[in-house]
Amino acid sequence: MKSNPELYDYWPYKDRPKVTWPGGKKVAFWVAPNIEFYELDPPANPQRKSWPRPHPDVAGYSYRDFGNRVGHWRMMEAMDEFGIRGSISLSVALCQHHPEIIAECAARDWEFFSHGIYNTRYAYGMDEAQERAILEDSIRTVQEATGQRIRGYLAPALTHTERTLELIAEYDFWYTCDLFQDDQPQPLKTKSGRLISMPYSLEINDHYAYNVFGQSARQYTDVLKRQFDTLLEEGAESGTVMCIPIHAYLVGRSHRAEPFREALRYITSHTDEVWVTTAAEIARHYLDHHYDEALADIAARRVTS
Repeated sequence: MKSNPELYDYWPYKDRPKVTWPGGKKVAFWVAPNIEFYELDPPANPQRKSWPRPHPDVAGYSYRDFGNRVGHWRMMEAMDEFGIRGSISLSVALCQHHPEIIAECAARDWEFFSHGIYNTRYAYGMDEAQERAILEDSIRTVQEATGQRIRGYLAPALTHTERTLELIAEYDFWYTCDLFQDDQPQPLKTKSGRLISMPYSLEINDHYAYNVFGQSARQYTDVLKRQFDTLLEEGAESGTVMCIPIHAYLVGRSHRAEPFREALRYITSHTDEVWVTTAAEIARHYLDHHYDEALADIAARRVTS
């Protein structure tokens, strides 16, 4: 029996090789809008129901549909105001369902990465051919819609198989958001390619803030500021990463819009200390400047432990 997932090494935060971000910035800051499509009547998965209520769950569907109809535009305007380019965790079927949203994001030079085809189709029970088909469809669909080659992956509804990370490394993805073990990137154990774990926090994901923890909009803003303050302080020693994962049907609600803008205003006001960027740009910089040194340090610690 495995004692851990064996996807990455134990690598204590203390005394790692120093991470440096462009311009000597202390924090690499990126925002991950989850732009998703939830089918009203998706194929059933025996391991997990797509909707908590019997079909048709029109209320649940329309609650989420608000994001693509209204919330996305509020969220996008707030990000525009503070010069933030999103790294979109994309249900790639949205390229066909709502091409207007894709076009607006592409016009702003936002990054796209795959969050599966639909957020109502889970990886549980998939065979290798099915999982490959999702990855190939993701690459092809986004390329055709935007001209962009996706480099990141977040499994649909955070569902995986034992081969997910190995496959995305094989398909030349640079990073995964599916692990939540660190505040800095980390090389992952794959047989092919170079794949890193990109910090993507569930603790400050608006889904958990609002739907799980029951926070108010003001409480959520306070949490975002405190997360940033700690990472900024620690980033003076070695560069850290802060990601805010958001959903337009949550943070884009009218009563939450201004508190969210307040958090963005606070973080981006630290202009000399924060690299406002995308996940792909963080991954590219880390792969070019820190990946090999990180591997060597991990190997040295493994020998002496």
